[in-house]
Amino acid sequence: MARLAQTAGLTDVQSEILATVRQFVDKEVIPRAQELEHSDTYPADIVEGMKEMGLFGLTIPEEYGGLGESLLTYALVVEEIARGWMSVSGVINTHFIVAHMIKQHGTPEQKQHFLPRMATGEVRGSFSMSEPDLGSDVAAIKTRARKTDDGYVIDGSKMWLTNGGSSNLIALLVKTDEGAEKAHQNLTTFLIEKPEGFGDVAPGLTIPGKIDKMGYKGVDTTEAVFDGYKVGADTVLGEAPGKGFAYMMDGVEVGRVNVAARACGIAIRAFELAVEYAQQRKTFGKAIAEHQAIAFKLAEMATKVEAAHLMMVNAARLKDSGARNDVEAGMAKLIASEYCAEVTQDSFRIHGGYGYSKEYEIERLMREAPFLLIGEGTSEIQKTIISRGLLREYKSRS
Repeated sequence: MARLAQTAGLTDVQSEILATVRQFVDKEVIPRAQELEHSDTYPADIVEGMKEMGLFGLTIPEEYGGLGESLLTYALVVEEIARGWMSVSGVINTHFIVAHMIKQHGTPEQKQHFLPRMATGEVRGSFSMSEPDLGSDVAAIKTRARKTDDGYVIDGSKMWLTNGGSSNLIALLVKTDEGAEKAHQNLTTFLIEKPEGFGDVAPGLTIPGKIDKMGYKGVDTTEAVFDGYKVGADTVLGEAPGKGFAYMMDGVEVGRVNVAARACGIAIRAFELAVEYAQQRKTFGKAIAEHQAIAFKLAEMATKVEAAHLMMVNAARLKDSGARNDVEAGMAKLIASEYCAEVTQDSFRIHGGYGYSKEYEIERLMREAPFLLIGEGTSEIQKTIISRGLLREYKSRS
């Protein structure tokens, strides 16, 4: 058992799930990650293995065929998977967010229609909020849904859909102009069922080919173009339009815990690679781990791994308790992603010239870690969320 990133107070069931996932990662993911990543190949067999373990239904209630586990359990599972290959964790991340939104905000009919099939992985979710010109100003969304006699017609372009081609359900945030004074109260989330694949997948909906990325390969990242796409009124998430922003932010909040968990997983793997290499590589007659410069670097890396893990666990437990955790989730995402980048770069430096070779795993981690600095909100956005929350709590009485 590794010394780092241990979690106190887990149940026997949680411990058993994590042990099973770690064994799966060590046997099925790590040995294949390099080849699949370099060829940008979708990990179909690995995804089937996750389906068999029930991971797609990990947090879906038992009444809908899921395992009914907590956000903490899910976050720890994601940490283990990302330790093997971050792209595999990306396959279930958006699915989990969409399932969470339906579980928390969907109508009884929507829950019954989607959750049992999501639990088995038959229905796979993707999450669409970003647009080509949007940035972090979510209220400035341009994609619109125009009300008709029998539903809505959607027009516009969305960007950065993880699993956009491989999913068959999109949680889509668009503008519906509800007449509210505040811009974010004019947004609605739709549940869009579609065929898997690329191109003109349905009348009025095009999923262009995969976006070529620096890292985070294997999993597909796409655009989605809506041109006169017709949907029924029953595809609006929840009871009424105009609440989409709040629903999406709830999803993003748990997504930030997920990103923190992925960052922890990569940092753990980067440390494992560094500490192993440092004990094998010799200079001046001894292992480089015995040189103080490297030993101190390993100590700093391990401390960052531990700190990030503890903050991620705290944020997950707060969300599970029903308490507000926007500040804590922002803190966890901020520190975990920043520390992940730092630990990965330190591991890269310890590997020396070999770290620049595609034969070594650390080269892949160096391309994956930067994504976590921007995914689910940049570090600057996290600082904005954190500072606003702190000022709310520590409001001056002068």
